[in-house]
Amino acid sequence: MKIAPNKVVVMHYAVSDSEDTLIDSSYDHSPLAVIHGTGYLIPGLEDALLDHVVGDKFEVEVAADQAYGERHDGFVQKVPKAMFAEIEDLDVGTQLRASTDEGEQTVIVVEVSDDEITVDGNHPLAGIDLKFDVEILEVRDATEEEIAHGHVHSEGGCGHNH
Repeated sequence: MKIAPNKVVVMHYAVSDSEDTLIDSSYDHSPLAVIHGTGYLIPGLEDALLDHVVGDKFEVEVAADQAYGERHDGFVQKVPKAMFAEIEDLDVGTQLRASTDEGEQTVIVVEVSDDEITVDGNHPLAGIDLKFDVEILEVRDATEEEIAHGHVHSEGGCGHNH
């Protein structure tokens, strides 16, 4: 069975940057199970999976604009430290939720000074070309319930009410 929309895909993957620095891998834990076509995966990887079958092992390079997007300097802002007075341990790397014109979004603290906090709203992998090593372990039809819920269920269902 070929990978297509509404097929459950179970796969191992390793992702690295353009300098072959490993970013993440499923090979040392459980494989990833997704419903193809639901937007769970970055567009470049989802497109590359089409028509592959169980047993396929392949590499795919995904440009930043088909991964987590390009970096935007306007997403980096300095804000008064006083705005975060209620947060005790505000260090570089802390993730915060911020209200923006586009709704709630996660920002990461990238600099802390005496008076200001610099936050970055870019995804940590924005602007980075990625390389995936993929091994397809299983391909099957998604059930109607999985499609309705938008995620893969383990044996016995998903364990929560929708």
